[in-house]
Parts: sequence; C-alpha cells; structure tokens
Amino acid sequence: MVLRLPLKAAPMLVLACCLLALESRADGEAEFLGGASKACPRCSLERAALKRRDLSGADLSGANLARAVLHRAALAQAKFSYADLTEANLNKTDLKYASLVHAKLSGAMLYEADLSLADLTEAILSGAKMGKARLVRALLDRAQLRNAILTGARLDDASLRRAQLQGANLVGASLRRANLEGADLNNAGLVDAVLANTNLRAANLSEADLLGADLTGADLTGADLSEARLTRANLTATALDGAKLTGTIMPDGSLHD
Repeated sequence: MVLRLPLKAAPMLVLACCLLALESRADGEAEFLGGASKACPRCSLERAALKRRDLSGADLSGANLARAVLHRAALAQAKFSYADLTEANLNKTDLKYASLVHAKLSGAMLYEADLSLADLTEAILSGAKMGKARLVRALLDRAQLRNAILTGARLDDASLRRAQLQGANLVGASLRRANLEGADLNNAGLVDAVLANTNLRAANLSEADLLGADLTGADLTGADLSEARLTRANLTATALDGAKLTGTIMPDGSLHD
C-alpha cells in the first residue's frame, strides 16, 4: 500500500525536515562550543572564541569560522576542507598534517603557525599574514597566495606547483628543494630568500626582487625573469636554459638585453 500525501502537505513536510536539520546543527554547534564534541562539519562558528583549545583531529569541514579566534590552538590533523577561515586568528597554532583543501583563508593571521605536512591544495590565502610560519613539506599546489606575507617562513620541500604568489612577500624565506614549477611569482619580494635546489621550471618571476637570493642549483629552465632584480644573487650551478632575461638586472649589476 502506497501512502499518498495531499499536495498541500508536501511543502509542510519539507519545512519540517529543514527545521529539524537546523535544530540538529544548532545542537551540534552547542556541543562543540561547550567542549563536548570535536565534530562540527558545516557549522556556523563565525567569530567563535577557541583560543588554546585542543581540537586535534577535529572535523570542521565546510564550517564557517570567519574571524574566529584560534590563537595557539592544537589543530594537528584537523579537517578544515572547504571551511571559511577568512580573517581568522590562527597565530602560533599547531596545524601539522591538517587538511585545508579548498579552505578560504584570505586575510587570516598565521604568524609562527606550524603547517608542516599540511594539505592546502587550492586553498585561498590571499593577503594572509604568515610571517615565520612553518610549511615544511606542505602541499600548496594551485593555492592562491597573492600579496601574502611570508617573511622568514620555512617552505623547505614544500610543493607549490602553479601556485599564485603575485606580489607575495617572501623576504628571508627558506624554500630549499621546494617545487614551484609553473608558479606565478610576478612582482614577488624574494630578497635574501633561500631557493637552493628549488624547481622553478616555467615559473613567472618577472619583476620579482631576488636581491641577494641564494639560487644555488635551482632549476629555472623556461622561467620568465624579465625585469627581475638578481643583484648579488647566487646563481652557482643554476639552470637557465630557455629562461627569459629581458631587462633583468644580473648579479654583477649589469642589465641583460
């Protein structure tokens, strides 16, 4: 026997289901904020005060954490995929092995945060403040880092293939053995940066400032270095096959044709 509902009852049933879902989500948010649970996917936690909270392994996938305060929180192995962390305070957090795939982190504060081995594939980090952050062996492929502040950051062995780093501040950053193949570093600040044995094949470094940078053993095959500044840069054993050097200021101060 098939139960047939009156046509007028169908919208009421849908509304009831929606209300139950909202009530269930609200209960989940209350439990999370009260410390009774570490799972709150797709929850609304905007401006939440989570300073120093132990949220290691937490599931916050798709959650709204815009402008939330997570200063010094323990977030190792936490799941933030597709979460909104716009302008969130993540200074000095432990985010080792965390998943931040497609996460929104525009303008977020990540000063001295540890993101070693974290997955930030296609994450949005435009304008993020990441001074002295640790991103050793992190995945940042196709991530958006336009105008991000990464002064003194550690990105050794990190993968930044086709990452968008236009105008990024990488002064004094360490990128030893990092993979920046096809990355866009137009107008990036790389003064005194360490890029030894780094893969920069087909990367865009036009107008970049590489004053005093260490490019020992780096692979710049097919890279665009037009109008870049390489004054006092170390190009020992650097591969420059097919690189574009129009208007580039060379290590000795001469201007390349």
